[in-house]
Amino acid sequence: MANHKSASKRIRQTERRTAVNRDRVSRIRTFVKKVELAIASGDKAQAEAAFKVAQPEMMRGVNHGVLARNTVSRKLSRLSHRIKAIGA
Repeated sequence: MANHKSASKRIRQTERRTAVNRDRVSRIRTFVKKVELAIASGDKAQAEAAFKVAQPEMMRGVNHGVLARNTVSRKLSRLSHRIKAIGA
């Protein structure tokens, strides 16, 4: 339990930020899952469309500090390679 007014405020802020960040990460995972389902189905056009929607969402997570930049770059690269491999 917080003993100071400022400490209780920090607790409230942390709870709000945690909820927002959890929502952002969940949203990103949903977009990535759509790309992976399209890749699994073998539909290259659908996978590319889903990737184009997921890419800015993932980078938005980087800008908001939810995910690390290199992590997102690595995941985007791997998804891109998997999409390119569908046609080959």
